[in-house]
Amino acid sequence: MGAEFFGNDVMPTRDVESGYASGSSSDSALPEVYFTKPHLKFLNQQLQKLGPEAILQWCLISLPNLFQTTAFGLTGLVTLDMLSKINSAKDSPQVDVMFLDTLHHFQETMDLVDKVKRRYPRVNLHIYKPQDVDTAAEFEAKHGERLWETTPDLYDWIAKVEPAQRAYAELQVKAVLTGRRRSQGGKRGDLDIIEVDDAGLIKVNPLANWSFKQVQEYIKENSVPYNELLDRGYKSIGDWHSTQPVKDGEDERSGRWRGQAKTECGIHNPRSKYAQYLREQELKRQDEALIQVLQNRLTIEA
Repeated sequence: MGAEFFGNDVMPTRDVESGYASGSSSDSALPEVYFTKPHLKFLNQQLQKLGPEAILQWCLISLPNLFQTTAFGLTGLVTLDMLSKINSAKDSPQVDVMFLDTLHHFQETMDLVDKVKRRYPRVNLHIYKPQDVDTAAEFEAKHGERLWETTPDLYDWIAKVEPAQRAYAELQVKAVLTGRRRSQGGKRGDLDIIEVDDAGLIKVNPLANWSFKQVQEYIKENSVPYNELLDRGYKSIGDWHSTQPVKDGEDERSGRWRGQAKTECGIHNPRSKYAQYLREQELKRQDEALIQVLQNRLTIEA
């Protein structure tokens, strides 16, 4: 079953006899993708019964402006490989891929990006970095040393959330494929196949039902390139400063932000959280500026 479509300002013209909306509507009348709650619940119930390949095929025929967002973890690599097989014909459209280069990835991760480009040359890869910087040194010069420790929410915004939102806007993204799975633990334990975030972005988790073992087996059986760090005990790989190897029996993502309460990097948190944070920071800056003005005035009067 496809997505439901509703016009923004202008109702599409209708064929009186057929009762169906015309497919020749002007671009200005093209609708957004929209799911009612009952429809979303129904889709999740149905897609839950399907394997990842079938879910991906449904996405390809149902969701316009579909992209894959990935840091090239194992699950994202499986998704990428499955899509390459579904769209194996030379003239078949490919799903564009978005990668957020935080400037703090392991070198092994950046090496993997190059391997993926060679393995899947037809895939269009969009790389987004923190705004106005190109290197870790430039990031540090602009935002301070070890920002991920001093102000972690600000780091998440600058390195991940803002670049992601900029990518969604510039690429006109309506739906994304993610690599999240229930077996990763934490807040991901009750993932649906399809989610809609607080900004209306549709997020599809095609491998939500798979275990880490199933993902590993697919990678091995299909000779998919993967991050060398996985052979050194890492199961979930993010920035070098917040990623450690995982011990036997631990959740996959237990090596991320070890010792901290957080379990997500920011791009899968509600966007309203960061809007509130930025508002609080602006109010704090305004208060500090006002205090400085008053102190200066008192000094002059004295």
